[in-house]
Formats: sequence, structure tokens, C-alpha cells
Amino acid sequence: MNFESSNFSDTEFITQAKLPTEYGEFVIHVFEHLGQEHLVLTQGEFSTEDEVLTRVHSECLTGDGLFSLRCDCGPQLAFAMDQIAKAEKGMIIYLRQEGRGIGLTEKIKAYQLQDQGFDTFEANVKLGHPPDNRSYDMLAAVFQHMCVSKVKLMTNNPDKIESIELQGVEVVDRIAIQVGHNLYNQSYLKTKKDKFLHLD
Repeated sequence: MNFESSNFSDTEFITQAKLPTEYGEFVIHVFEHLGQEHLVLTQGEFSTEDEVLTRVHSECLTGDGLFSLRCDCGPQLAFAMDQIAKAEKGMIIYLRQEGRGIGLTEKIKAYQLQDQGFDTFEANVKLGHPPDNRSYDMLAAVFQHMCVSKVKLMTNNPDKIESIELQGVEVVDRIAIQVGHNLYNQSYLKTKKDKFLHLD
């Protein structure tokens, strides 16, 4: 996990447009960081004194797009969009770092190892990767562009809280996400709690 402060010169705002969804109309913003495109979905206008309802969500094609039951990613994203729609103000930072940062193909290889009895932590290591290879280096630049200095963070992951606070943004509240539990992801959720130290 990389907790270094963002180099603003590495992150560039590209464009934005309206995005109607099942959860109401968002604005979709595109940022580029070190050659990779990342997305931010927003509703409402922010000022630096607002405590902005926020979700930092790492891309999960299998969960977000293909409705996989192996994880809880899709339901977590849906929960965040629903909560922001109800509040009529908030932000989802959608980082393009599939499979805890190891990429889609490597994630599917990790799935194969999980089918053989390894957990997600062990599978990533067996493939030669860190257990969690995600980076949050670009967050400071996004928060500055959006004029956000305080967030109510929807997460169970203490690493995200630490990383955001190191970027100079105050986490005034943590909102637990307890969705997406099913028969197929019980072991995965247990591993997130036991080995990645996720909160309830």
C-alpha cells in the first residue's frame, strides 16, 4: 500500500459530462494519473467547509460490471451511489486499479488459486504480488480540484482512512458498508477482516 503524498504534476483533470444513472444524474469527471484514466462521480456542489459524503472505490470489472458474487464490490458501489443520491451531494472516486492493483488477468489467476483453497491474500503473494498493490497517490489532486477538505468516508478499510488523512483531507466520519454478503464470498470477507484488517 502506497501512502505517499500526491505529486500534483502527475495528475491532470481532462474533461467532464453529465451521467444519468438509476441513482439520479451524476457528473462524471475524468482525471489522468501517470498515463491511467480514473473517474470521479459527483452530485451537488462542494465548498472547502462541506463534509462531503465520499467513496473511494477501486475498479472491479467482475463485481461492478459482471455482477460476480465472489466479492462485495458491486453492492458497495451501488450502496455508495444510493447514499449520495439520497443526500443529493457526494463523490465517488473510481480508481482504475483492478484486483487490488495487480490487473484483471492476474486477478483471474488469483481466482483460480482461490478455487484451489488459497485465500485472496495468499493468492496474490503466490503470484508474486504484494497482498494489496493499490496506490492512492492521486487523491490529493482530486480533492483539491473538487474543493474538498473534509469527507464522510464510506469504507470498511482503515488504509483508505490513513491515506486520505495523509493527503491533508480530514475524515470527519466513517460510514460502514455492510452489503453484498452471500454464500460465495464468505471466505473472501473473512480474509478482508482477518488479514487486511477491515473494520465492521
